[in-house]
Amino acid sequence: MMNQGDEKRKLTTASGIPYVHHEDTMSVGARGPVLLQDFILHEKLAHFNRERIPERVVHAKGTGAFGTFTVTNDITRYTRAKIFNKIGKQAKLFIRFSTVGGEMGSADTERDPRGFAVKFYTEDGNWDLVGNNTPVFFIKDAKKFPDFIHTQKRHPRTHLKSKTMMWDFWSLNPESLHQVLILMSDRGTPYGYRHMHGFGSHTFSMINAANVRVWVKFHFKTQQGIRNFTDAEAEEMKGKNPDFAQEDLVKAIDNKDFPKWTLYIQVMTREQAKAFPFNPFDVTKVWPHGEYPLIEVGVMELNQVPKNYFADVEQSAFAPAHVVDGIDYSPDKMLQGRILSYPDAHRYRLGANFEQIPVNRCPYMVANYERDGSMRVDDNGGDTPNYYPNSFDDIAPDPAYEVPPLELDSTTAGWFDRNENDDDHYTQPGLLFTKAMNDYDRHNLVSNIVEHMSQIDGSKRDLIIARQLCHFFRANERLGMGVAKGLGVNIEQLMKDLNHTM
Repeated sequence: MMNQGDEKRKLTTASGIPYVHHEDTMSVGARGPVLLQDFILHEKLAHFNRERIPERVVHAKGTGAFGTFTVTNDITRYTRAKIFNKIGKQAKLFIRFSTVGGEMGSADTERDPRGFAVKFYTEDGNWDLVGNNTPVFFIKDAKKFPDFIHTQKRHPRTHLKSKTMMWDFWSLNPESLHQVLILMSDRGTPYGYRHMHGFGSHTFSMINAANVRVWVKFHFKTQQGIRNFTDAEAEEMKGKNPDFAQEDLVKAIDNKDFPKWTLYIQVMTREQAKAFPFNPFDVTKVWPHGEYPLIEVGVMELNQVPKNYFADVEQSAFAPAHVVDGIDYSPDKMLQGRILSYPDAHRYRLGANFEQIPVNRCPYMVANYERDGSMRVDDNGGDTPNYYPNSFDDIAPDPAYEVPPLELDSTTAGWFDRNENDDDHYTQPGLLFTKAMNDYDRHNLVSNIVEHMSQIDGSKRDLIIARQLCHFFRANERLGMGVAKGLGVNIEQLMKDLNHTM
């Protein structure tokens, strides 16, 4: 093949056929109709019509960068994952940050959780750690996810965002309170992506060389320090620069001010999990750091902006299903649902062969019997067998990668009542308000909630507000009083209603 520098490159079609007339169409005379045979016109218009792949149903607006992960502490007692097998070892990675509910053209400073998805390119395959900038989530069962996301999108009649839908859902799902308080605090409007923490959120497991399994949670702590917009600052920035977070990340990396995060894990043994007062796999709750301290693992650095946004950021695809040897799942119901839904979403949006797109491709050996499908861009297996077992190739399972059995608590399938601690949706949000926040944080939280809830409208307004205020009071009376006062609610009547429902 001729190098690009050997001669001036010719303008060609996608098939490599050189052509001349890129800006004018073949016609019958200077003023006559165009000719169907001008296939360059067809190619340009047909490709243009297909330039936009479907945007993500959630996390549509985002940015990304390449970087490295470096191991700084030995955790081989917990995991045999090769990415962690030696201090100083490095792995390449790609990360995508995003908002959750907004569309492609929405503002980066919207009040919203932030996606925090990391793809580690390891010698045992690609490991995707797909989380948010919060350690918890709004719901604990994936069956609720479509309903929840519908409330964050547009009203089916007005096609407008609706605070009424949001608070109606949250007030009917008290398990959301922990995440709602984080979202309504200034952490709901982070100053770009560099100044926020990231979390795997779910409980995962690690398996060591002796096949011992422990439960783990992943935490990325920003080395840039936490920095947030106030509500007023975020609103102002939406008008001044809706792409603030994108610009902030690109400029930092271009200026060689490479952002860094320290990765930590929390570890819980199976025995500890059995004695834990509530379900340790409940993604609406956290593990106390005093009982399960953070253990340092390594440092993530972002140091390369993708050369082409569409190729790498828009076509990147992450899935919690993608774990590597030494890292495994847990019975977390939300995680179990995401194992199914994420790869399914990618096959719809990008095609059955989305993992052949360069940003998603494993840079090490891939050997399987998947063939055909849309957008197959490799040699499709050539003339090698497309079935197993066969007598012609040497592909075989490696017993060293066998995952040990997962011990279950029950052999009965069904829909089960949870224990009373699992349905305690108020203790941890209350501790978040009293212990994790200072007076400044608490003031802004109440102010943000009041501003947000003031936009609830319709015939059910008073019911939704009263129901949500009950959740706030159960978490902390000061919180409930502050929001009620800000909304102009009659406290005495509310307390009567609250006592009546308790």
